[in-house]
Amino acid sequence: MPDATAAAYRLGPDDQVRVTVFNDPRLTGDFRVSDAGSIALPLVGAVQAAGRTTGEVERAIEQEMKSKSLFRDPSVAVQVTGYRPIFVLGMAERPGQFPYQPGMTTLTAVAVAGGFNYRAIRDYVSVTRIGPEGRPVEYRAGREALVQPGDVVTIFERRF
Repeated sequence: MPDATAAAYRLGPDDQVRVTVFNDPRLTGDFRVSDAGSIALPLVGAVQAAGRTTGEVERAIEQEMKSKSLFRDPSVAVQVTGYRPIFVLGMAERPGQFPYQPGMTTLTAVAVAGGFNYRAIRDYVSVTRIGPEGRPVEYRAGREALVQPGDVVTIFERRF
């Protein structure tokens, strides 16, 4: 599994963000990144967000506001208020969809799903993640591997 880096979080479909436009509360609000990867802002229109950091989205919104002559010098802040969920499958007590928390490991993902059941392999899991080409890639991961939003964690069954 690729090592997690300290790189800034990149937004994806179904993330929730709060956009704050200073000195204009009418344009401030909570938005969801659409399946197409954009957020729709009043007066500004759709701004591409998927694959960008919050800082990059801030600059894109400011640029759109300038180009549409809404503000001469806009100041925008974007923060993530809700991440895409993770999914836990296989030999967990309560497999399913769960909210992602920053810093979550495969072990904490299993814990959120009720822990390993009595038939589970406890040393490693499978993590399926959307790769850079947009295709799912499956990795074998240890208990301390970091999970990312949208990951699918599969717990394997022990053979007796």
